[in-house]
Amino acid sequence: MKNTIQKAVYAALLFLPMTAHASAAGGGAVEKSFIDVLKEGGWCMYPIGLFSVATVWLIIDIWFRTNDKNLCPEEDVTVAKQAFLAGDYVGAYQAMKTATSPFANVVRSALSSVGYGKDATEEALVTEVEKANSTLQTRINYLSVIGVCTPMVGLLGTVSGMRGAFASLGSAGIGDPAALSGHIGEVLIATAAGLFIAIPAFMGFYFLRNKLQSGIHHLEEEAERLFRNAPYDYLKDADVGQEETYAALPNWIESPEGAA
Repeated sequence: MKNTIQKAVYAALLFLPMTAHASAAGGGAVEKSFIDVLKEGGWCMYPIGLFSVATVWLIIDIWFRTNDKNLCPEEDVTVAKQAFLAGDYVGAYQAMKTATSPFANVVRSALSSVGYGKDATEEALVTEVEKANSTLQTRINYLSVIGVCTPMVGLLGTVSGMRGAFASLGSAGIGDPAALSGHIGEVLIATAAGLFIAIPAFMGFYFLRNKLQSGIHHLEEEAERLFRNAPYDYLKDADVGQEETYAALPNWIESPEGAA
């Protein structure tokens, strides 16, 4: 997690220009540092900077989470197949319980309902797949939120810069072009920065959404393959999970008839 955040911070810096040039009084060019450019953009550059880090972090994080090797790790699939081939459903459940992949969660959930028949098993499997899909889709939706909000923040910076520009023009007229150009520069930087972050955020949103759907289909196929032609008749009423049961018989059944 720490390495991912560090990579996101470094990559986010590439979203904004590292240097800028402005005309100097003597006609030369003055090289400005990245911090100077940020300061010229005004207050809105701070939230935009946070949005840029969040965008890169989400893209990297979701990219790895939606890979087939993370959704369906080969070692988990192999262990499950070997246990199913040996008819060791209890062992398969325990192995999937110790694993942390979405595939393991789907198989474990289906095995916990295998004693109730085919329909209950398939329903549990699909429910867990939808849960995994919903969790990852929520992360992807954050990219859409960033893509919408970042230009709005840039627009606020634009309005703030324009207000300062007109205030400078009203108080000093055109006698202080440096102050006026500074406010106009703030307007341009704020607007450009907001759009510069929104574009990759939206691109990442649509690309990762399609990638997720492909990964979820692969996950469901791998899980369903295990339960194809499962011997549900022999597994009827089997407690594969062997978890503690809390739903006991109603207490009035054990009490003598007519007792309070």
